Amino acid sequence: MLEPAAGLSRLGTETAFEVLARANALAAAGRDIINLGIGQPDFKTPEHIVEAGCKALRDGHHGYTPAAGIPELRAAVSADLHRRHGVEVEPGRVLIVPGGKVTMFFAILMFGEPGAEILYPNPGFPIYESVINFTGAKAVPIPLYEENGFSFDAGEVLARITPRSRLLILNSPANPTGGAVPKAELDKLADGLLAHPHVAVLSDEIYGQMLYDGRQHVSLLKYEALRERVILLDGWSKTYAMTGWRMGFSVWPAALFPYAERLAVNCHSCVNAAAQYAGLAALTGPQESVGRMVKAFDDRRRVIVRALNQLPGFRCVEPGGAFYAFPNIAGTGFDARTLEQKLLEEAGVAIIAGTSFGRYGEGYVRFSYANSTENIERAIQRIRLALAES
Repeated sequence: MLEPAAGLSRLGTETAFEVLARANALAAAGRDIINLGIGQPDFKTPEHIVEAGCKALRDGHHGYTPAAGIPELRAAVSADLHRRHGVEVEPGRVLIVPGGKVTMFFAILMFGEPGAEILYPNPGFPIYESVINFTGAKAVPIPLYEENGFSFDAGEVLARITPRSRLLILNSPANPTGGAVPKAELDKLADGLLAHPHVAVLSDEIYGQMLYDGRQHVSLLKYEALRERVILLDGWSKTYAMTGWRMGFSVWPAALFPYAERLAVNCHSCVNAAAQYAGLAALTGPQESVGRMVKAFDDRRRVIVRALNQLPGFRCVEPGGAFYAFPNIAGTGFDARTLEQKLLEEAGVAIIAGTSFGRYGEGYVRFSYANSTENIERAIQRIRLALAES
């Protein structure tokens, strides 16, 4: 009998893809399914980006590239970070990777081992906890609470750090909650981390350009005292509607970059060449499509939050960023998983149970409003009818 390594049994999964598969199966069988589960923009990649990828293929960019990415793209990432955050980042510290998960995996592998502790947000992106457990490290949750708008309390985070802590994972704006951490809280955290120089920080900022109501994104790279401890996770998937292109980038402390590059060589060799030229066009070309998309998400955010708060048993705080609403469903009498299944099977609406994002997600479900306003309104009406028939 074949016996895979024990560590594989500790790997979790991303339930959103399981729900997507079930939703697609129901749709293939003839059901009308409204998908508010999957977390990807419902917009097409802007045409100038697509054309740049096609041109790269026509121009013969069919071979391997440097493991860290083509030099032009690494320089463009550096320039983009300066434009958006006012920080100077050496292109030599930029690693181009095939999607944001790769940065998570590399960072957690670097610091995760038996006896180590890694702190992560809960509810949070499920791959954090999955990979921490895979490495044998202890996963230490940072609870995120509805009453704080699903931000964290810096004092509570710092109180969880021990001599065994190796890595702190932060995500703002956040998946699944849409929570955005205020600058004042980040300031407190940055000051407090000075007393814990043994802790690295993975800052997941993939939704950093999706903020609402005048909020401004504050990158952890702006804190100079932390610069040599921060690993930045960002990319093209959300901002430029490029989820299927599998394009991400990371910025590493100088001391860690050689290890990250070596992991890239061992893992994926390099990123698809044509996709990198498309990514270059995204950063250096017109940015109007980003603003239009975020404006559309903001309009939908207002619609879905208002509608959710009118459903019996639902209570929803306004998300500050990303494109997710995370309503409290305690008043419905259903647990999160049961409601997820009920709404898909009976109402034809795909959502994700909060427990897919950690144990502190019980009593909540995630709605993605990366769908049309018409479909959001149709989904809410279906949910209302399904709850009335319970």
